Amino acid sequence: MAKWLVAYASMTGNTEEIAELIVEGITQGGHEVDLKSVTDFNAADILNYDGFMIGVYTWGDGELPDEFLDFYEELDELDLNGKRAAVFGSGDTSYEQFCGAVDLTAEKLQERGAKVSPEMLKIEYSPLEQEKETCRDFGRRFVTADAQVS
Repeated sequence: MAKWLVAYASMTGNTEEIAELIVEGITQGGHEVDLKSVTDFNAADILNYDGFMIGVYTWGDGELPDEFLDFYEELDELDLNGKRAAVFGSGDTSYEQFCGAVDLTAEKLQERGAKVSPEMLKIEYSPLEQEKETCRDFGRRFVTADAQVS
């Protein structure tokens, strides 16, 4: 059985909530998944998983948050060739670069060789009631897509 990881950086709890909903979707499909904050492990730990999803909130106008920078820089040391990945996050539409950190993270993962899902989940602040199922479905679709590729 495939090993899945959902990792996130969250300051206010918004991205953490999205991550938890994604995990719900994955587990509802009968899959096992680990949920971790990026501050609790090293980026190299993602090599222990068949696929991973990274959640990051956007700070300011499209910037990576401070507590995510070490993890982001550690990615430069990894060969992610063949690893399945997806990126999600929260942001504020009042800024020109809505969820810019999500885009930066996806680009970094692609540079390192990961097969990044073209679908990214971007939520303003925390998920509204109707967006909660979208978050769960994002997780379900990611693990199902991987099973179809194998």
